[in-house]
Amino acid sequence: MTSLEEPFVSPAVDWWVLVPQIILVGAALGLLLVASLAPRALPGWVSTIASIATGAAAAIVAAVQWATWGATPRPTLAGAFVSDGFSLLLTVLVGAGVVMTALVAHSALDRYGMAPPEFAALLLASAAGAVVMAGANDLIVLFLGLESLSIALYVLIALAGRRASARESAMKYFVLGAFSSAFFLYGVALVYGATGSTNLSGIGDFLFGTIRQTDYLLLAGVALLLVGLGFKVAVVPFHFWAPDVYEGAPSPVTGYLASIAKAAGFAALARVLYVAVAEQSTAWTPILVGLAFATLAVGAVMAICQIDVKRMLAFSSISHAGFVLVGLSAVESGDGVSSAVFYLVAYSFMALGSFAVLSVFGTEARSLEPDSSPHSLSHYSGLARRRPVLALAFAVLLLAQAGVPLTAGFVAKFEVIRAAIGARGYILAAVAMVTAVVGAFAYLRVVLTMYAPEGPVDDGDSIPAARASRPRWGGLPLTSVLAITLAVAVTLVVGVLPQTLLEWSSDAVLSIIP
Repeated sequence: MTSLEEPFVSPAVDWWVLVPQIILVGAALGLLLVASLAPRALPGWVSTIASIATGAAAAIVAAVQWATWGATPRPTLAGAFVSDGFSLLLTVLVGAGVVMTALVAHSALDRYGMAPPEFAALLLASAAGAVVMAGANDLIVLFLGLESLSIALYVLIALAGRRASARESAMKYFVLGAFSSAFFLYGVALVYGATGSTNLSGIGDFLFGTIRQTDYLLLAGVALLLVGLGFKVAVVPFHFWAPDVYEGAPSPVTGYLASIAKAAGFAALARVLYVAVAEQSTAWTPILVGLAFATLAVGAVMAICQIDVKRMLAFSSISHAGFVLVGLSAVESGDGVSSAVFYLVAYSFMALGSFAVLSVFGTEARSLEPDSSPHSLSHYSGLARRRPVLALAFAVLLLAQAGVPLTAGFVAKFEVIRAAIGARGYILAAVAMVTAVVGAFAYLRVVLTMYAPEGPVDDGDSIPAARASRPRWGGLPLTSVLAITLAVAVTLVVGVLPQTLLEWSSDAVLSIIP
Protein backbone atom coordinates (compact mmCIF):
# COMPACT_ATOMS: atom_id res chain seq x y z
CA MET A 1 0.00 0.00 0.00
CA THR A 2 1.48 3.34 -1.01
CA SER A 3 1.50 6.38 1.22
CA LEU A 4 -1.21 7.95 -0.93
CA GLU A 5 -3.52 5.05 -0.12
CA GLU A 6 -2.95 5.08 3.64
CA PRO A 7 -6.06 6.21 5.55
CA PHE A 8 -5.99 9.47 7.41
CA VAL A 9 -5.89 8.98 11.17
CA SER A 10 -7.26 11.97 13.03
CA PRO A 11 -5.77 12.86 16.41
CA ALA A 12 -7.63 11.75 19.50
CA VAL A 13 -9.76 14.45 21.08
CA ASP A 14 -10.34 14.63 24.81
CA TRP A 15 -13.68 16.45 24.72
CA TRP A 16 -13.81 16.86 28.50
CA VAL A 17 -10.71 19.07 28.28
CA LEU A 18 -12.41 21.30 25.71
CA VAL A 19 -15.70 21.78 27.58
CA PRO A 20 -14.99 25.41 28.70
CA GLN A 21 -14.25 26.50 25.13
CA ILE A 22 -17.26 24.61 23.81
CA ILE A 23 -19.50 26.35 26.35
CA LEU A 24 -18.21 29.80 25.40
CA VAL A 25 -18.31 29.29 21.63
CA GLY A 26 -21.63 27.43 21.71
CA ALA A 27 -23.32 30.20 23.70
CA ALA A 28 -21.91 32.86 21.36
CA LEU A 29 -23.20 31.06 18.26
CA GLY A 30 -26.55 30.41 19.91
CA LEU A 31 -27.02 34.08 20.75
CA LEU A 32 -26.15 35.12 17.21
CA LEU A 33 -28.55 32.53 15.75
CA VAL A 34 -31.47 33.60 17.92
CA ALA A 35 -30.73 37.31 17.39
CA SER A 36 -30.66 36.91 13.60
CA LEU A 37 -33.79 34.73 13.36
CA ALA A 38 -35.92 36.58 15.92
CA PRO A 39 -34.26 39.90 16.79
CA ARG A 40 -37.29 41.35 18.59
CA ALA A 41 -37.79 38.24 20.72
CA LEU A 42 -34.48 38.67 22.53
CA PRO A 43 -34.60 41.45 25.16
CA GLY A 44 -31.36 42.94 26.42
CA TRP A 45 -31.59 41.27 29.81
CA VAL A 46 -31.64 37.84 28.15
CA SER A 47 -28.26 38.48 26.53
CA THR A 48 -26.85 39.70 29.84
CA ILE A 49 -28.11 36.65 31.73
CA ALA A 50 -26.79 34.36 28.98
CA SER A 51 -23.33 35.98 29.20
CA ILE A 52 -23.25 35.73 32.99
CA ALA A 53 -24.42 32.11 32.99
CA THR A 54 -21.94 31.14 30.27
CA GLY A 55 -18.97 32.81 31.96
CA ALA A 56 -19.90 31.27 35.30
CA ALA A 57 -20.37 27.83 33.71
CA ALA A 58 -16.96 27.95 32.03
CA ALA A 59 -15.30 28.97 35.31
CA ILE A 60 -17.13 26.26 37.29
CA VAL A 61 -16.21 23.55 34.76
CA ALA A 62 -12.55 24.64 34.91
CA ALA A 63 -12.66 24.51 38.71
CA VAL A 64 -14.18 21.02 38.60
CA GLN A 65 -11.49 19.91 36.16
CA TRP A 66 -8.82 21.21 38.53
CA ALA A 67 -10.44 19.36 41.43
CA THR A 68 -10.64 16.21 39.29
CA TRP A 69 -7.11 15.91 37.91
CA GLY A 70 -5.28 18.74 39.65
CA ALA A 71 -2.46 20.59 37.93
CA THR A 72 -1.33 17.51 35.98
CA PRO A 73 -1.03 18.35 32.26
CA ARG A 74 -3.68 16.68 30.11
CA PRO A 75 -2.89 17.22 26.43
CA THR A 76 -5.32 16.78 23.57
CA LEU A 77 -5.48 17.40 19.80
CA ALA A 78 -2.10 15.73 19.25
CA GLY A 79 -0.55 17.82 22.00
CA ALA A 80 -1.58 21.13 20.41
CA PHE A 81 -3.69 22.07 23.44
CA VAL A 82 -3.12 21.17 27.07
CA SER A 83 -5.28 21.48 30.15
CA ASP A 84 -3.16 21.99 33.25
CA GLY A 85 -3.19 24.06 36.41
CA PHE A 86 -1.94 27.13 34.56
CA SER A 87 -4.62 27.09 31.87
CA LEU A 88 -7.39 26.16 34.31
CA LEU A 89 -6.59 29.04 36.67
CA LEU A 90 -6.62 31.45 33.73
CA THR A 91 -9.90 29.94 32.53
CA VAL A 92 -11.49 30.64 35.90
CA LEU A 93 -10.19 34.21 35.68
CA VAL A 94 -11.58 34.62 32.16
CA GLY A 95 -14.98 33.33 33.26
CA ALA A 96 -15.03 35.78 36.17
CA GLY A 97 -14.05 38.58 33.81
CA VAL A 98 -16.92 37.73 31.47
CA VAL A 99 -19.39 37.81 34.37
CA MET A 100 -18.18 41.18 35.63
CA THR A 101 -18.01 42.73 32.15
CA ALA A 102 -21.55 41.59 31.35
CA LEU A 103 -22.81 43.05 34.64
CA VAL A 104 -21.19 46.42 33.97
CA ALA A 105 -22.22 46.55 30.31
CA HIS A 106 -25.89 45.80 30.97
CA SER A 107 -26.69 49.36 32.01
CA ALA A 108 -24.32 50.96 29.50
CA LEU A 109 -25.26 49.31 26.20
CA ASP A 110 -28.11 51.70 25.44
CA ARG A 111 -25.92 54.71 26.22
CA TYR A 112 -23.26 53.52 23.78
CA GLY A 113 -25.77 52.37 21.18
CA MET A 114 -24.60 48.75 21.21
CA ALA A 115 -26.92 45.82 20.49
CA PRO A 116 -26.96 43.42 23.49
CA PRO A 117 -26.91 40.09 21.53
CA GLU A 118 -23.98 41.15 19.36
CA PHE A 119 -22.10 42.50 22.37
CA ALA A 120 -22.65 39.28 24.34
CA ALA A 121 -21.64 37.05 21.41
CA LEU A 122 -18.45 38.99 20.77
CA LEU A 123 -17.60 39.02 24.48
CA LEU A 124 -17.95 35.24 24.68
CA ALA A 125 -15.99 34.73 21.45
CA SER A 126 -13.11 36.83 22.76
CA ALA A 127 -13.22 34.89 26.04
CA ALA A 128 -12.94 31.62 24.10
CA GLY A 129 -9.86 33.00 22.37
CA ALA A 130 -8.36 33.95 25.73
CA VAL A 131 -8.92 30.42 27.05
CA VAL A 132 -7.27 28.95 23.97
CA MET A 133 -4.26 31.23 24.47
CA ALA A 134 -3.93 30.11 28.09
CA GLY A 135 -3.79 26.43 27.13
CA ALA A 136 -2.15 26.54 23.70
CA ASN A 137 0.80 24.17 23.35
CA ASP A 138 1.41 24.97 19.70
CA LEU A 139 2.32 28.27 18.09
CA ILE A 140 -0.35 27.87 15.41
CA VAL A 141 -3.07 27.22 18.00
CA LEU A 142 -1.74 30.14 20.01
CA PHE A 143 -2.09 32.37 16.95
CA LEU A 144 -5.66 31.20 16.39
CA GLY A 145 -6.55 32.04 19.98
CA LEU A 146 -4.80 35.39 19.70
CA GLU A 147 -6.75 36.35 16.60
CA SER A 148 -10.05 35.12 18.02
CA LEU A 149 -9.50 37.37 21.01
CA SER A 150 -8.27 40.34 18.99
CA ILE A 151 -10.84 40.37 16.17
CA ALA A 152 -13.71 40.15 18.64
CA LEU A 153 -12.22 43.08 20.58
CA TYR A 154 -11.86 45.20 17.42
CA VAL A 155 -15.56 44.79 16.73
CA LEU A 156 -16.55 45.23 20.40
CA ILE A 157 -14.95 48.68 20.39
CA ALA A 158 -16.44 49.57 17.01
CA LEU A 159 -19.96 48.57 18.16
CA ALA A 160 -20.24 51.99 19.80
CA GLY A 161 -20.22 53.44 16.31
CA ARG A 162 -22.25 56.51 17.21
CA ARG A 163 -19.14 57.91 18.90
CA ALA A 164 -16.28 59.09 16.75
CA SER A 165 -13.79 58.26 19.50
CA ALA A 166 -14.89 54.61 19.49
CA ARG A 167 -14.54 54.34 15.70
CA GLU A 168 -11.09 55.92 15.87
CA SER A 169 -10.02 53.59 18.69
CA ALA A 170 -11.24 50.51 16.82
CA MET A 171 -9.35 51.52 13.68
CA LYS A 172 -6.12 52.22 15.58
CA TYR A 173 -6.36 48.93 17.42
CA PHE A 174 -7.13 47.02 14.23
CA VAL A 175 -4.29 48.50 12.16
CA LEU A 176 -1.63 48.13 14.83
CA GLY A 177 -2.99 44.72 15.79
CA ALA A 178 -2.55 43.56 12.21
CA PHE A 179 1.09 44.65 12.29
CA SER A 180 1.68 42.82 15.56
CA SER A 181 0.09 39.66 14.14
CA ALA A 182 2.44 39.87 11.16
CA PHE A 183 5.43 40.08 13.49
CA PHE A 184 4.14 37.11 15.46
CA LEU A 185 3.63 34.96 12.36
CA TYR A 186 7.07 35.81 11.03
CA GLY A 187 8.46 34.78 14.41
CA VAL A 188 6.58 31.48 14.19
CA ALA A 189 8.11 30.85 10.76
CA LEU A 190 11.65 31.54 12.00
CA VAL A 191 11.24 29.35 15.09
CA TYR A 192 9.89 26.54 12.90
CA GLY A 193 12.84 26.93 10.55
CA ALA A 194 15.29 26.70 13.46
CA THR A 195 13.67 23.79 15.32
CA GLY A 196 11.45 21.98 12.79
CA SER A 197 8.39 22.20 15.03
CA THR A 198 5.68 24.62 16.14
CA ASN A 199 4.71 22.54 19.18
CA LEU A 200 5.93 24.30 22.31
CA SER A 201 6.85 21.10 24.14
CA GLY A 202 8.49 19.77 20.99
CA ILE A 203 10.58 22.92 20.63
CA GLY A 204 11.61 22.68 24.28
CA ASP A 205 12.60 19.01 23.93
CA PHE A 206 14.55 19.75 20.76
CA LEU A 207 16.53 22.56 22.37
CA PHE A 208 17.11 20.52 25.53
CA GLY A 209 18.50 17.53 23.66
CA THR A 210 20.65 19.40 21.13
CA ILE A 211 24.07 20.95 21.72
CA ARG A 212 23.98 24.11 19.63
CA GLN A 213 26.05 27.15 19.00
CA THR A 214 24.36 30.54 19.01
CA ASP A 215 21.35 30.12 16.73
CA TYR A 216 20.56 33.56 15.36
CA LEU A 217 17.56 32.27 13.41
CA LEU A 218 15.95 31.00 16.61
CA LEU A 219 16.81 34.17 18.53
CA ALA A 220 15.33 36.32 15.78
CA GLY A 221 12.15 34.24 15.87
CA VAL A 222 11.86 34.58 19.66
CA ALA A 223 12.41 38.33 19.37
CA LEU A 224 9.58 38.65 16.85
CA LEU A 225 7.30 36.57 19.06
CA LEU A 226 8.10 38.98 21.90
CA VAL A 227 7.19 41.92 19.66
CA GLY A 228 3.85 40.37 18.69
CA LEU A 229 2.88 39.47 22.25
CA GLY A 230 4.38 42.66 23.66
CA PHE A 231 1.89 44.66 21.64
CA LYS A 232 -1.03 42.67 23.02
CA VAL A 233 -0.02 43.33 26.62
CA ALA A 234 1.01 46.97 25.93
CA VAL A 235 4.60 46.93 27.17
CA VAL A 236 6.94 49.76 26.23
CA PRO A 237 7.82 50.48 23.42
CA PHE A 238 4.77 48.70 21.97
CA HIS A 239 2.29 50.63 24.09
CA PHE A 240 1.45 53.67 21.97
CA TRP A 241 -1.98 52.37 21.01
CA ALA A 242 -3.15 51.71 24.57
CA PRO A 243 -3.97 55.20 25.95
CA ASP A 244 -5.96 56.27 22.88
CA VAL A 245 -7.78 52.95 22.53
CA TYR A 246 -8.57 52.70 26.24
CA GLU A 247 -9.89 56.26 26.27
CA GLY A 248 -12.07 55.92 23.18
CA ALA A 249 -13.45 52.45 23.88
CA PRO A 250 -16.63 52.01 25.95
CA SER A 251 -15.66 51.73 29.62
CA PRO A 252 -16.89 48.10 30.06
CA VAL A 253 -14.79 47.07 27.05
CA THR A 254 -11.82 49.04 28.35
CA GLY A 255 -11.98 47.14 31.63
CA TYR A 256 -11.99 43.86 29.73
CA LEU A 257 -9.06 45.02 27.60
CA ALA A 258 -7.02 46.05 30.62
CA SER A 259 -7.64 42.82 32.53
CA ILE A 260 -8.64 39.67 30.66
CA ALA A 261 -7.00 40.48 27.32
CA LYS A 262 -3.81 41.44 29.13
CA ALA A 263 -3.91 38.27 31.25
CA ALA A 264 -4.32 36.11 28.13
CA GLY A 265 -1.37 37.81 26.45
CA PHE A 266 0.88 37.26 29.44
CA ALA A 267 -0.27 33.64 29.73
CA ALA A 268 0.80 33.06 26.13
CA LEU A 269 4.10 34.84 26.77
CA ALA A 270 4.80 32.66 29.82
CA ARG A 271 4.13 29.47 27.85
CA VAL A 272 6.38 30.49 24.97
CA LEU A 273 9.27 31.50 27.23
CA TYR A 274 9.09 28.80 29.89
CA VAL A 275 7.91 25.83 27.82
CA ALA A 276 9.43 26.36 24.38
CA VAL A 277 12.63 28.36 24.83
CA ALA A 278 13.49 27.92 28.50
CA GLU A 279 16.92 26.62 27.41
CA GLN A 280 17.61 30.02 25.83
CA SER A 281 16.73 31.97 28.98
CA THR A 282 20.16 33.60 29.10
CA ALA A 283 19.31 35.24 25.76
CA TRP A 284 15.77 36.47 26.45
CA THR A 285 16.03 37.34 30.16
CA PRO A 286 17.99 40.58 29.54
CA ILE A 287 15.37 41.59 26.97
CA LEU A 288 12.57 41.08 29.49
CA VAL A 289 14.50 43.04 32.10
CA GLY A 290 14.98 45.93 29.67
CA LEU A 291 11.29 45.90 28.73
CA ALA A 292 10.36 45.86 32.41
CA PHE A 293 12.59 48.87 33.14
CA ALA A 294 11.07 50.91 30.32
CA THR A 295 7.48 49.82 31.00
CA LEU A 296 7.65 50.62 34.71
CA ALA A 297 9.19 54.05 34.16
CA VAL A 298 7.04 55.20 31.24
CA GLY A 299 3.79 53.92 32.76
CA ALA A 300 4.33 55.59 36.14
CA VAL A 301 5.64 58.91 34.82
CA MET A 302 2.98 59.32 32.14
CA ALA A 303 0.19 58.36 34.55
CA ILE A 304 0.95 61.29 36.85
CA CYS A 305 0.88 63.67 33.87
CA GLN A 306 -2.76 62.93 33.00
CA ILE A 307 -5.76 65.05 33.98
CA ASP A 308 -8.21 62.55 32.46
CA VAL A 309 -8.88 59.67 34.84
CA LYS A 310 -9.47 57.14 32.06
CA ARG A 311 -6.14 57.96 30.38
CA MET A 312 -4.47 57.84 33.78
CA LEU A 313 -5.76 54.31 34.31
CA ALA A 314 -4.60 53.41 30.79
CA PHE A 315 -1.03 54.47 31.55
CA SER A 316 -1.19 52.83 34.97
CA SER A 317 -2.14 49.56 33.26
CA ILE A 318 1.11 49.87 31.32
CA SER A 319 2.96 50.23 34.61
CA HIS A 320 1.20 47.14 35.96
CA ALA A 321 2.33 45.24 32.87
CA GLY A 322 5.86 46.18 33.90
CA PHE A 323 5.35 44.55 37.30
CA VAL A 324 4.20 41.34 35.60
CA LEU A 325 7.37 41.44 33.49
CA VAL A 326 9.40 41.76 36.70
CA GLY A 327 7.97 38.43 37.81
CA LEU A 328 8.44 36.72 34.44
CA SER A 329 12.06 37.89 34.21
CA ALA A 330 12.94 36.32 37.58
CA VAL A 331 14.06 33.07 35.93
CA GLU A 332 16.42 32.03 38.72
CA SER A 333 13.71 32.43 41.33
CA GLY A 334 11.28 29.58 41.81
CA ASP A 335 8.50 32.08 42.49
CA GLY A 336 8.87 34.27 39.41
CA VAL A 337 6.04 32.95 37.25
CA SER A 338 3.74 32.23 40.20
CA SER A 339 4.15 35.82 41.41
CA ALA A 340 3.32 37.06 37.90
CA VAL A 341 0.18 34.88 37.82
CA PHE A 342 -0.85 36.17 41.25
CA TYR A 343 -0.35 39.74 40.03
CA LEU A 344 -2.46 39.11 36.93
CA VAL A 345 -5.37 37.72 38.94
CA ALA A 346 -5.26 40.49 41.54
CA TYR A 347 -4.89 43.29 39.00
CA SER A 348 -7.66 41.93 36.78
CA PHE A 349 -10.25 42.41 39.51
CA MET A 350 -8.91 45.85 40.40
CA ALA A 351 -9.03 46.96 36.75
CA LEU A 352 -12.51 45.55 36.14
CA GLY A 353 -13.81 47.28 39.25
CA SER A 354 -12.15 50.60 38.44
CA PHE A 355 -13.53 50.78 34.92
CA ALA A 356 -16.93 49.70 36.25
CA VAL A 357 -16.88 52.83 38.43
CA LEU A 358 -15.92 54.91 35.40
CA SER A 359 -18.80 53.41 33.43
CA VAL A 360 -21.28 54.30 36.17
CA PHE A 361 -19.88 57.78 36.71
CA GLY A 362 -19.65 58.58 33.00
CA THR A 363 -23.44 58.91 32.71
CA GLU A 364 -23.65 61.45 35.52
CA ALA A 365 -20.67 63.43 34.26
CA ARG A 366 -22.13 63.69 30.77
CA SER A 367 -25.42 64.95 32.18
CA LEU A 368 -23.61 67.66 34.14
CA GLU A 369 -21.19 68.78 31.45
CA PRO A 370 -22.16 67.24 28.06
CA ASP A 371 -19.57 69.23 26.12
CA SER A 372 -16.53 68.17 28.15
CA SER A 373 -14.69 64.92 28.73
CA PRO A 374 -16.77 62.79 31.11
CA HIS A 375 -13.68 61.56 32.93
CA SER A 376 -11.84 64.82 33.44
CA LEU A 377 -10.30 64.91 36.90
CA SER A 378 -12.40 67.96 37.80
CA HIS A 379 -15.60 65.96 37.37
CA TYR A 380 -14.57 63.74 40.28
CA SER A 381 -14.37 66.66 42.67
CA GLY A 382 -16.88 66.20 45.46
CA LEU A 383 -17.85 62.70 44.33
CA ALA A 384 -17.72 61.58 47.97
CA ARG A 385 -20.55 64.01 48.75
CA ARG A 386 -22.71 63.06 45.77
CA ARG A 387 -21.98 59.32 45.69
CA PRO A 388 -20.31 58.36 49.01
CA VAL A 389 -20.50 54.59 48.48
CA LEU A 390 -19.26 54.80 44.90
CA ALA A 391 -16.41 57.09 45.94
CA LEU A 392 -15.42 54.73 48.76
CA ALA A 393 -15.35 51.73 46.41
CA PHE A 394 -13.29 53.65 43.85
CA ALA A 395 -10.89 54.81 46.56
CA VAL A 396 -10.34 51.23 47.71
CA LEU A 397 -9.62 50.06 44.16
CA LEU A 398 -7.27 52.96 43.47
CA LEU A 399 -5.39 52.52 46.74
CA ALA A 400 -5.07 48.81 45.97
CA GLN A 401 -3.50 49.62 42.60
CA ALA A 402 -1.14 51.99 44.42
CA GLY A 403 -0.04 49.11 46.63
CA VAL A 404 -1.44 50.18 49.98
CA PRO A 405 -1.08 47.43 52.65
CA LEU A 406 -4.03 45.12 53.40
CA THR A 407 -5.04 45.14 49.74
CA ALA A 408 -4.39 42.65 46.94
CA GLY A 409 -2.23 45.22 45.13
CA PHE A 410 0.26 45.38 48.00
CA VAL A 411 0.64 41.60 48.17
CA ALA A 412 1.00 41.36 44.38
CA LYS A 413 3.72 44.01 44.25
CA PHE A 414 5.50 42.47 47.23
CA GLU A 415 5.54 39.03 45.61
CA VAL A 416 6.99 40.15 42.25
CA ILE A 417 9.63 42.29 43.97
CA ARG A 418 10.51 39.38 46.27
CA ALA A 419 10.86 37.13 43.22
CA ALA A 420 13.16 39.68 41.54
CA ILE A 421 15.34 39.84 44.66
CA GLY A 422 15.40 36.04 44.78
CA ALA A 423 16.76 36.07 41.21
CA ARG A 424 19.37 38.67 42.24
CA GLY A 425 17.69 41.39 40.20
CA TYR A 426 18.30 44.02 42.85
CA ILE A 427 18.35 46.99 40.48
CA LEU A 428 15.09 45.95 38.83
CA ALA A 429 13.48 45.44 42.24
CA ALA A 430 14.62 48.90 43.33
CA VAL A 431 13.24 50.49 40.16
CA ALA A 432 9.92 48.68 40.69
CA MET A 433 9.67 50.06 44.23
CA VAL A 434 10.52 53.60 43.12
CA THR A 435 8.02 53.57 40.26
CA ALA A 436 5.36 52.20 42.61
CA VAL A 437 5.87 55.27 44.79
CA VAL A 438 5.81 57.59 41.77
CA GLY A 439 2.69 55.97 40.35
CA ALA A 440 0.92 56.18 43.72
CA PHE A 441 0.72 59.96 43.24
CA ALA A 442 -1.68 59.52 40.32
CA TYR A 443 -4.06 57.37 42.37
CA LEU A 444 -3.85 59.53 45.49
CA ARG A 445 -4.61 62.63 43.45
CA VAL A 446 -7.91 61.14 42.31
CA VAL A 447 -8.78 60.02 45.85
CA LEU A 448 -8.01 63.46 47.28
CA THR A 449 -10.06 65.10 44.53
CA MET A 450 -13.07 62.94 45.36
CA TYR A 451 -12.80 63.78 49.05
CA ALA A 452 -11.84 67.43 48.61
CA PRO A 453 -13.62 69.49 51.28
CA GLU A 454 -14.24 72.43 48.97
CA GLY A 455 -14.74 73.17 45.27
CA PRO A 456 -13.32 71.26 42.34
CA VAL A 457 -9.71 71.29 41.27
CA ASP A 458 -8.80 74.00 38.79
CA ASP A 459 -7.82 72.37 35.52
CA GLY A 460 -9.92 74.67 33.32
CA ASP A 461 -12.81 72.22 32.98
CA SER A 462 -14.72 72.33 36.24
CA ILE A 463 -18.25 71.35 37.13
CA PRO A 464 -20.17 74.32 38.52
CA ALA A 465 -19.96 74.24 42.29
CA ALA A 466 -23.73 74.35 42.80
CA ARG A 467 -24.31 71.23 40.73
CA ALA A 468 -21.19 69.48 42.00
CA SER A 469 -22.40 69.73 45.59
CA ARG A 470 -25.94 68.52 44.84
CA PRO A 471 -26.39 65.21 46.68
CA ARG A 472 -27.21 62.18 44.53
CA TRP A 473 -27.80 59.02 46.48
CA GLY A 474 -29.93 56.71 44.34
CA GLY A 475 -30.13 55.54 40.77
CA LEU A 476 -26.99 53.40 40.61
CA PRO A 477 -27.42 50.42 38.24
CA LEU A 478 -27.81 47.24 40.28
CA THR A 479 -25.71 45.12 37.93
CA SER A 480 -22.81 47.56 38.04
CA VAL A 481 -23.08 47.75 41.83
CA LEU A 482 -22.76 43.96 41.97
CA ALA A 483 -19.64 44.02 39.78
CA ILE A 484 -18.01 46.79 41.81
CA THR A 485 -18.86 45.02 45.07
CA LEU A 486 -17.30 41.79 43.80
CA ALA A 487 -14.13 43.61 42.73
CA VAL A 488 -13.77 45.41 46.07
CA ALA A 489 -14.46 42.19 48.01
CA VAL A 490 -11.79 40.22 46.12
CA THR A 491 -9.32 43.10 46.47
CA LEU A 492 -9.75 43.25 50.24
CA VAL A 493 -10.05 39.52 50.92
CA VAL A 494 -6.96 38.66 48.87
CA GLY A 495 -5.09 41.52 50.55
CA VAL A 496 -5.88 40.24 54.04
CA LEU A 497 -5.86 36.48 53.30
CA PRO A 498 -3.60 35.99 50.27
CA GLN A 499 -2.32 32.52 51.14
CA THR A 500 -4.93 30.55 49.20
CA LEU A 501 -4.42 32.44 45.95
CA LEU A 502 -0.65 32.24 46.40
CA GLU A 503 -0.90 28.46 46.75
CA TRP A 504 -3.15 28.22 43.67
CA SER A 505 -0.66 30.29 41.67
CA SER A 506 2.26 28.12 42.79
CA ASP A 507 0.39 24.91 41.97
CA ALA A 508 -0.67 26.27 38.58
CA VAL A 509 2.83 27.07 37.34
CA LEU A 510 4.18 23.65 38.35
CA SER A 511 2.62 22.32 35.17
CA ILE A 512 4.84 24.50 32.99
CA ILE A 513 7.88 24.73 35.30
CA PRO A 514 8.58 21.30 36.85
